[in-house]
Amino acid sequence: MIQKMLIANRGEIAVRIIRVCREMGIRTVAVYSVADREALHTQLADEAICIGETKSSESYLNMESIISAAITSGADAIHPGFGFLSENPVFAQLCEKCNITYVGPKSCVIEKMGNKVEARNTMVRAGVPVIPGNNDGIKDCRTGKSIAEKVGYPVMIKAASGGGGKGMRVAYSAEEFSHSFQAAQKESEMAFGDDTMYIEHFVEHPRHIEFQILADKYGNVVHLGERDCSLQRNHQKIIEEAPSSVLSDELRNEMGREAVKAAVAAGYENAGTIEFLLDKNGNYYFMEMNTRIQVEHPITENITGIDIVKEQIRIAEGERLPFEQRDIKIKGHSIECRINAENPDKNFLPCSGKITDIHFPGGNGVRVDSAIFSGCEVTPYYDSMLAKLIVYADNRKEAIDKMRSALGEVVIEGVETNVDYEYEIINNSEFIAGNFDVDFIEKFNRDRSA
Repeated sequence: MIQKMLIANRGEIAVRIIRVCREMGIRTVAVYSVADREALHTQLADEAICIGETKSSESYLNMESIISAAITSGADAIHPGFGFLSENPVFAQLCEKCNITYVGPKSCVIEKMGNKVEARNTMVRAGVPVIPGNNDGIKDCRTGKSIAEKVGYPVMIKAASGGGGKGMRVAYSAEEFSHSFQAAQKESEMAFGDDTMYIEHFVEHPRHIEFQILADKYGNVVHLGERDCSLQRNHQKIIEEAPSSVLSDELRNEMGREAVKAAVAAGYENAGTIEFLLDKNGNYYFMEMNTRIQVEHPITENITGIDIVKEQIRIAEGERLPFEQRDIKIKGHSIECRINAENPDKNFLPCSGKITDIHFPGGNGVRVDSAIFSGCEVTPYYDSMLAKLIVYADNRKEAIDKMRSALGEVVIEGVETNVDYEYEIINNSEFIAGNFDVDFIEKFNRDRSA
């Protein structure tokens, strides 16, 4: 059993993990940068250790400092949360070598599924539907253009490593390809230190549907239903909901089976997400696997009643899943809005400063995951997300009504936020009707600024 957990992260996910550990009787160690000395996660943990300067590369991405903090504090496990080192196979391997329990999949699985080409080939061998494209990584533009002609325009040019929307470009014609390829490759090299790319057909106007999976060490795998994450800006999710309003029970079950098949093919353990693109004709294609917990996991917890973070820890301790697929019941509807420190009227410029006043809504079916408090500093050094506002109701209409009410009650003073912007989206007639895809936000922003 895990006795002491080091949380290799910051912000609301660090707070979330600390709270679950408290419930489970596990002592916690927070790590922090100089800029986060007074952050909430450092105050809630049983111990807190400074691991470096403000820059992420010198603190939250510094593997040696984090491992050293774990050893020094006597922590026997590390939870990586999301972002930072959560999908870094080298970090997971370091934990394995130091006999520290890593709350996540094995390093070899992270490496395999983190490489888009290898992940794609794994799905092809398993018979999971994939988007037409190349099965090997490429580095030169001429080869890429040849593949694009075979696949058919438009094509998506993607970094073989990494994610988060970086190293991605769409080319609608051969004339656009060279410039798009070079731009994506340069961005990939800067972001991930890898200029390997791959090409796939670009599915126009799809929905982004992801399935939450849980897998134990004994080969038991289940899915917890889907989340619709189609509302994105620059490939970054803004609002998510579960379940999706466009999936029939038959399609949901079919995609769920494919998600489980994908996890089995990957040899997966712990919590993960299988992401699909769903076209307007009901065809779906494997896009990628996220080998970590997702920001939007609370909406799945709401509709299933399963604490995903708690299950992550239990799996890491070697326990079997306490349920089978037939035990998973989807009930009600949940929506999450990401509240960011940014100004939508200034091209979503990130904002920093001291929070002078704060009020979050409460009540039945309202949840707020956050690490901010009155008087805390919002720095410009890390992700701009301040909080996640999550609602749950019996059906989608009631969930929308509840989110509208909850957003209207949020008060955050001292920094600009996107609360009003998300209120506009929630009240948009097309969103209410469920008529949206991954291009919705781009059109919404154009109409908003017209």
